[in-house]
Amino acid sequence: MVVDKADAIGHAMRCQDVRVLEDRPGRLWLELHRRDVLASVIDPITPPAPVDFASIPLGLHEDGTSWRLRLAGTHVLIAGATGAGKGSVLWSLFQGLGPATREGRTEIWAIDPKGGMELRPGVRLFSRFEDGTPESMCRLLEELVQVKDERARSLAAMGSRTHLATTESPHIVLVVDELATLTAFAERAVVRRIEQALGILLTQGRACGLTVVAAVQDPAKDVVVWRDLFPTRIALRLDNPIQVDMVLGDGAGDMGARADRISELTPGVGYVRVEGTRALRRVRASYVSDQEIPRLVARGARLTPAPLPATAQGDDQ
Repeated sequence: MVVDKADAIGHAMRCQDVRVLEDRPGRLWLELHRRDVLASVIDPITPPAPVDFASIPLGLHEDGTSWRLRLAGTHVLIAGATGAGKGSVLWSLFQGLGPATREGRTEIWAIDPKGGMELRPGVRLFSRFEDGTPESMCRLLEELVQVKDERARSLAAMGSRTHLATTESPHIVLVVDELATLTAFAERAVVRRIEQALGILLTQGRACGLTVVAAVQDPAKDVVVWRDLFPTRIALRLDNPIQVDMVLGDGAGDMGARADRISELTPGVGYVRVEGTRALRRVRASYVSDQEIPRLVARGARLTPAPLPATAQGDDQ
């Protein structure tokens, strides 16, 4: 059926079950969805082994296909209001990385500025974990910058521009549960150090096998000064259309990314835009329950445990 492009896009913007795809100039595909595949909770996905850092299974696309996240060579920003399901994305990521963390081919360095409320149950998955003072979190970031510098020198000496994850030089994933809170209560001198360290990791870390995954509630806050340095962005339920465009780019709402209209009853549902494309996909992360987390941790715990910082060693005392 031949339709006017403007009319088709306008109709799609008014309908939740129509998606417009431009096949080539002058030709459009209209996808009409008869049911919402993402309406139901998605069970945790068993990750394949070995882990492919370019394809970590997190959940489902709205067409029923697997939603897979690329970690290699990118950084990921997850934005969503309270209760939007940021934890679902993070725990699905930990689930997907499980075989690689167990064998030591990846390390997760985690920062939870909210006192460990979200991430502390997974502490045995992490090679480094901080949920204490802004100073201790800052030192972790600065230590990771040192790792980045050492890797950059090593790659340069070998004449290589791409890091290959091994047990001797694992892919490192830095997870910050609430990016804005990281600097909210720190002294100005510490804030400057945090901003400098994060800026270095976001601008120079990708080629060295470092990925930053950060979650934030309000992408409009002034403290989120690094938003444009995250090539991969996920918008869960947000408060208003302006925030949608802040996360996914100008015009994202007009293209059908209605993250401000996501129901509070469907946590983990959102829209994703990947670096280098204008395509937006509606997705839902799997749900890892409190009862499943201990099993996830047991499956993903390192065969040779990494030394834990003092804040984590006290758990079993």
